[in-house]
Amino acid sequence: MLNTPRPSELMQLQPTILRFTQMLSAVLKIDAEVVDADLVRIAGTGPYSKFFGKKLNTSSRIFRYILETHEEKVVVKSRTDPLCEGCTNKNGCREMAFLGVPIMIEDRCLGVISLVAFSEESRERIKDNVQLFSDYIKHIAQIVVSKVVEKNSNSDGLDEVFTNLIENMDQGVLVLDENNRVKYGNQPALNNLNITQEALHSIEINIQPLSLHNNEMKGHQQHIISLGGRQELLVGQFYNAHGHQLFLMAFHQPNSALMIPDHEPQFATVIGECSKMRQLKKLITRIASSPSSVLINGESGTGKEVIANAVHNLSDRSQYPFIAINCAAIPDQLLESELFGYVKGAFTGASTKGKTGLIQAANKGTLFLDEIGDMSMTLQAKLLRVLEEREVMPIGSNKAVPVDIRIISATNRNFQEMIATNKFREDLYYRLNVIPIHLPPLKEREGDIALLINYFLEHHTQKIGVTYPGISAEAMRRLNAYHWPGNVRELSNLVEYLVNVVPEGDPIDVDLLPPYFEQTPEASSPQELLNDDCSMSLEEMEKIRIEEAISRLGNRKMVAEELGIGIATLYRKIKKYGLSNHRAA
Repeated sequence: MLNTPRPSELMQLQPTILRFTQMLSAVLKIDAEVVDADLVRIAGTGPYSKFFGKKLNTSSRIFRYILETHEEKVVVKSRTDPLCEGCTNKNGCREMAFLGVPIMIEDRCLGVISLVAFSEESRERIKDNVQLFSDYIKHIAQIVVSKVVEKNSNSDGLDEVFTNLIENMDQGVLVLDENNRVKYGNQPALNNLNITQEALHSIEINIQPLSLHNNEMKGHQQHIISLGGRQELLVGQFYNAHGHQLFLMAFHQPNSALMIPDHEPQFATVIGECSKMRQLKKLITRIASSPSSVLINGESGTGKEVIANAVHNLSDRSQYPFIAINCAAIPDQLLESELFGYVKGAFTGASTKGKTGLIQAANKGTLFLDEIGDMSMTLQAKLLRVLEEREVMPIGSNKAVPVDIRIISATNRNFQEMIATNKFREDLYYRLNVIPIHLPPLKEREGDIALLINYFLEHHTQKIGVTYPGISAEAMRRLNAYHWPGNVRELSNLVEYLVNVVPEGDPIDVDLLPPYFEQTPEASSPQELLNDDCSMSLEEMEKIRIEEAISRLGNRKMVAEELGIGIATLYRKIKKYGLSNHRAA
């Protein structure tokens, strides 16, 4: 019986690598070729678009050099390079230039990706863009490596290597089985939850994301973890690995006194150059060093937390914690214990060690209270006392703890109406609204949509690990003409969707946009759009759009996702417009 050699790791991924190679050639307008470590052709274009799976039959000195040295090789004028000396095919060689990059996994070379010029025009393209082309090919090589690693990662169960890896991580990690039951937690996770490994198996544990409309998306989110009769607020994200779900906790948790933000350049995430955003940036610069409270007012999805972060990062408190909490998303009883903390035995289900509240954890730093208009009157009274006395009283304690914090709050609610109807304390409002900031909706930020699109394209391609796709002029025009009821959050969600669905190597074009962009009217600016629709108010337009989405989708979570707003915001708008009788799950 013949012993057939096992195909190389690259050959096992031949269809995928062929697609990458064709994409590479189409984007750079130069022929490309991939060979494995045995000099077997895996993929190619132009003259190399055949004989896949066959070993190269000509002298392959350049390929051998790359495979042996693990270094890239550039030849901008063939036949004169030292490696071409002695080549048996030198006189008949049609290649005029060459750029090759090794495909490395750790210290092992799997093969070579190369660009080859067969014309003077292609040779000049390689010569004039060596670094650019090299970087691009290296990116493709990394994608190939990730595919190889993914294919090789087929271990079953929670084996010893997997367990040791998790145990030695600095992050807290919980491992869940197919029934979402926690079966294992490393020591940092146990410390965060204030629980032992034995207790972990003896109680029921439930992990529920706070932002229900975002629970399918990547990135850290706030989650409520129920441990028997106790609840904890943790920040983390889910991953699938080895047939298990991993919940990876963020390094800095809400109840940690070490929650210090990463330093980033001034206004690195405040994207916008329209007149209103330039004025806003000047205002932030002037008030950042003040200890006074700030109230940010703006529509849902405008990026109020981004502005709060910018104020904190430019302040004298930037070396200390920035702690954010969404008052609308957390049940009232849990919100009180999270904000004020509690002592041992303060109430049934309380941790036996007590808990430091977020107000105390933010000492010397900034506490950001998003959607503060949803805070109960009882908590408003307790927060007012903190602002007046500069001290916090944990639940169950008779001893106040001094705190030095700056409070930044945010809302999309009308405080004058809430005060008039006794839904918000007037004295607390004046304490919070010392420095008011108004964040304009996206439709009023002329010229900023293109800046935000490019920012989110870069952000989401890096997060997902795909090639930056670019965007066609017509797609950009339609996005500029849209009225964006969900503001910057809706734009970010849409760009993330587009980055996921665009074919590799293609730009984002109008055929990938959701159906409602097909009806986008011709307009040179968002303001013209508003003028065209002056016969209908923005609230009427919003009501019609929500009503249509509920009728079409029949699921409120999906409606919130499409509109780019939170599920809590959607429920408020349904109540506001009297749409509660419309059928939706």
